[in-house]
Amino acid sequence: MNNILIIDDEAPIRRLLEITLNANGYKISEAVTAKDGCSLAASVNPALIILDLGLPDMDGIDVLRKLREWYTQPIIILSVRNTEEDIVKALDSGANDYLTKPFRTGELLARIRACFRQVDHNLNQNPVYTFGILTIDMDKHLVLLNNEIIKLTNTEFSLLALLARNEGRVLTHTYILKELWGVGYQEQSQYLRVFVAQLRKKIEKDPSKPEYIITESGIGYRFSK
Repeated sequence: MNNILIIDDEAPIRRLLEITLNANGYKISEAVTAKDGCSLAASVNPALIILDLGLPDMDGIDVLRKLREWYTQPIIILSVRNTEEDIVKALDSGANDYLTKPFRTGELLARIRACFRQVDHNLNQNPVYTFGILTIDMDKHLVLLNNEIIKLTNTEFSLLALLARNEGRVLTHTYILKELWGVGYQEQSQYLRVFVAQLRKKIEKDPSKPEYIITESGIGYRFSK
């Protein structure tokens, strides 16, 4: 049973999360402050952390950065802060995902499952990813759609591979640009949009209504299966 640590000072939110997560087979640990949350994270070693940004003793972004000094498992931010700046800052600081309050419990559970799938992919180190009719062979640099080979440029394949390895996670424009082209391209979001458009034309049934590469407006992209 996966243990999920909730770090949130709102009692109603903790209660809602406790009921929802317990009902779906998760074990719960709870902390009200950043200090207690960091201590619990170290002692319990949870499989995933749900972190609020508005904690009484420390800003959540600072808590996130502190945790990321040693904690490698998924962290989902759950916060009333909903500006692009806050979301991008959290994702760039190491959050795997970001939901704003009020939230739908079904969506939260889906995001949690996506985080655990990503962990499983990393543990298995499986070089072949299958998403419905789309197959990506990382070792062979081969992409199949309906068992037919799709010809991609090296850059298109690298972009698709990065998104697929992080399936379910929002990757910011800055993160993708840095990973694929280096620090000098971090502000070239238009450059990235061109490659995403090209890739969608090759793997999406309808590029105008993508099923795999989902745009998170003003933030980045999420790969969905």
